[in-house]
Amino acid sequence: MAWFKRSKQNIHPNSEKSDLPDGLWEKCPSCSEILHKKQLENNFWSCVKCEHHFRIGSQEYIKLLLDENSFTEINKKIRSGDPLLFIDSKKYSQRIDETIKKTQLNDAIKTGVGKINGIEVAFGCMDFSFIGGSMGSVVGEKISRLIDKSLKHKIPLIIISASGGARMMEGALSLMQLAKTSVKLTLLAEEKIPYISILTDPTTGGTTASFAMLGDINIGEPKALIGFAGPRVIKQTIGKNLPEGFQTSEFVLEHGFLDKVVARKEMKNFISTFINLVS
Repeated sequence: MAWFKRSKQNIHPNSEKSDLPDGLWEKCPSCSEILHKKQLENNFWSCVKCEHHFRIGSQEYIKLLLDENSFTEINKKIRSGDPLLFIDSKKYSQRIDETIKKTQLNDAIKTGVGKINGIEVAFGCMDFSFIGGSMGSVVGEKISRLIDKSLKHKIPLIIISASGGARMMEGALSLMQLAKTSVKLTLLAEEKIPYISILTDPTTGGTTASFAMLGDINIGEPKALIGFAGPRVIKQTIGKNLPEGFQTSEFVLEHGFLDKVVARKEMKNFISTFINLVS
């Protein structure tokens, strides 16, 4: 039949594709605008047309938010063991090795000390590319040590969250990190040292249920997915359609769980202004 035949004779399975070169261009998932990578980078990795905020990694956030060459990483070499000898589609130890090789990260958070507009801060940034930014024992330990650094030097703490939740390949050891990080942040509060929590797309599960929502100020990026369980699970549980924009940062702000939604290009100055006001 006609619809099974090629309408143009010059189209051949072996003909060269006219696609855009890999790595040079990105399509905005919100408005479908075609954007050059350099154009995106210059606009803080947000769409020049609709301001959609693309997901970026810890290295990009360090470059955007901290003063140039001011960041010194700490506890870089800590990596997960395999205490449960866990296996799903593959061994957990194998998954860790493959992810380290692919991302050039040892786990889902990078921590260290840097400066933001001249203000020294303890800085941690999660990386969603590492097993969905899941929080295992390494993430909890690195955050705990970062809080210790903040306490010792009396400097503000900033943590950027991007996470699918707890890393269940580590079972109860992963869930214990919720309590561990929360208790550590109590020590910070007792010393009246500012803690700024920045929630990006997505911030869900155990991360939301612990340190991500315990900031002295909780800031969300525009239209970031923020919640505990995902929308599909909630809809199936309650048996009702969810409100429009449910679990976006704007929705969460409206219902009192965020203090401010701040565009990425304004984030650095907003944070430094806040620190100056409360210090």
